[in-house]
Amino acid sequence: MECLQEQGFLPLYYYDESGFSLTSALPYAWQKQGKTLEIPAAKGRRINVAGLLNRQADFYYQTHTGRMGSKEVVSLLDSFCEKIQQKTVVVLDNAPTHRSKVFMEKVKQWQEQDLYIFFLPAYSPELNKIEMLWKKIKYQWLDFNAYMCWDNLQQHLTQILDNIGQKYIINFV
Repeated sequence: MECLQEQGFLPLYYYDESGFSLTSALPYAWQKQGKTLEIPAAKGRRINVAGLLNRQADFYYQTHTGRMGSKEVVSLLDSFCEKIQQKTVVVLDNAPTHRSKVFMEKVKQWQEQDLYIFFLPAYSPELNKIEMLWKKIKYQWLDFNAYMCWDNLQQHLTQILDNIGQKYIINFV
């Protein structure tokens, strides 16, 4: 399928969701000797991002502060269908929200709109290219100051998401 995309015959997008909260994803941080580094951690609110990304860094997304369920996934794919102009394939994993009755009932309708769903083999997140995006955002692009308060997190995350493919580039190798 990737060969067909590279030759311009078939757009291929990778879909997934990821969550962002005030609890930093960074496993460690540097600090000056003798200084205490305080990282405020707050449980609770979470920004869930559902996104579609292709190898040319065309990125389409929606955010939700509530639970990310099948209805939200279907909503994103419905609005993505309105954007496509030719047969397009969306690659995604086997999460319960992607295999639910609500989701599976939409697959035929999406095919009629030239959107085709391709499920990855179970337990193979390394095949979903959008996983690289979530990793870059959490471990490299999201500034440490983003975790200071909820407004900072929303602002920093939105700034990154809106600039994927321009300021924030992923090289798929």
